[in-house]
Amino acid sequence: MASTIKLNPLDAAWLMVESTETPMHVGSLTIYSLPPKAPESFLKDLVATMREHRNFAAPFNLKLASPKLKGVLPAWVEDHKIDLDYHLRHSALPAPGGERELGVLISRLHSHALDFNRPLWEMHIIEGLENNRFALYMKMHHSQVDGVGGMKMLEKMLSPDPNTDEMLPPWSIGRGSGGAGKRKGPKPTLQEQFKAQASTLPGVVGALREVVSNTFNHKDAANAAPFVAPKSILNRKIGGQRRFATQFYELARIKAVAKATDTTVNDIFLALCAGSLRRYLDEIQALPNQPLTAGVPVSIRPADDSESGNAISFIIANLNTQIGDPLKRLRGIKESITIAKDKLQAMPKAGLANYTMVFMAPYILSMLLGLGGRTKPMFNITISNVPGPSQALYFNGAKLEQMYPISLLSHGQALNITVVSYAGQFNVGFTGCRDTLPHMQRLATYMAEELEALEAAVSKKKTKAAA
Repeated sequence: MASTIKLNPLDAAWLMVESTETPMHVGSLTIYSLPPKAPESFLKDLVATMREHRNFAAPFNLKLASPKLKGVLPAWVEDHKIDLDYHLRHSALPAPGGERELGVLISRLHSHALDFNRPLWEMHIIEGLENNRFALYMKMHHSQVDGVGGMKMLEKMLSPDPNTDEMLPPWSIGRGSGGAGKRKGPKPTLQEQFKAQASTLPGVVGALREVVSNTFNHKDAANAAPFVAPKSILNRKIGGQRRFATQFYELARIKAVAKATDTTVNDIFLALCAGSLRRYLDEIQALPNQPLTAGVPVSIRPADDSESGNAISFIIANLNTQIGDPLKRLRGIKESITIAKDKLQAMPKAGLANYTMVFMAPYILSMLLGLGGRTKPMFNITISNVPGPSQALYFNGAKLEQMYPISLLSHGQALNITVVSYAGQFNVGFTGCRDTLPHMQRLATYMAEELEALEAAVSKKKTKAAA
């Protein structure tokens, strides 16, 4: 009998809440330029070469032991009969192959759930992009990967050398082996693991007690707490169809504003999200009087950990969307996120997983019970910042030009905004519910204008100071 691998409770939760309206997969869109002097058959040959690789590494070779999720916790079992023609698809865009046509295709592909009878991943190679480019869209179930883990897997299939060819596809590399991802020393016994977790209990209980206290005695707006968010159009029941939009900046612009305002790149990103949301919701007459709040995933994955699965915790930030002035709004966001980060960093590292499970339990429970979109939201929107590679990378000589994250949605969470940095770029992906958010692409336009507004405010402040 094949051996099984039990999932931890957080990974298992993403499987338990899967539904037709809320498929729980995450994805990435990477755009490449063809190598100089590439033959017309480059992509056809690339796909054919990739199909020759029939060795599958974890987690690409794992499927659910019971697709109907029977038992206390789901488990993985190795699949020895993987149909690569199913998992690897080759598509082409209609002319003119612009951003609009690509966005329509990605929106449709991301709306389709993964097949629970197979390993939970798909890769689509898409040709026909204008300016001699092609794209690669990949999706994987969130029970197997988080944003940082997915980025690590993507980097392993790429090279900083444009002359490197015959590179392995991601399923032949998996999460890697040896070196950085290899644990040193013997695995802790169950008794040792229990003692380590038990020692963190007082800190975890104390932190959670403070969270509950903040929720029921919420007086300081900067100290954002769960379930104090106002109801909004973002927090209704959703349908299964998705919209996807993108925005792109030079990272240097973001860093310049952060330096001038004594904030961080992530503070600026949250401010851009807040400003664009404020304008978008106001335009459709759906802006709450109370400030929106954001659930912000924070990676707790060690730098040398290449395991799959989830290694994240959450903090909640006040987006100060009730404030019109962009600099004042930014200052409020910085104060809120600083308070939240300080609390998380004060937690014992060994207890972060326990803290996250208990902290997120009401959110997961609301999805399991079908209460999402019907009760007061834990927070209004999820906003993530995933650090990517700092240098240009290549796949079999094709230069990676841009990469965009594509996330999941749930009932009560109709919009996700995630950014990935890459080689001096700041690439934002907007994933939204098609039925809930009309003209969602305007969010990308408003975010660009919000950055210009911050830059203008900084410039005006400098001019006034110099006068």
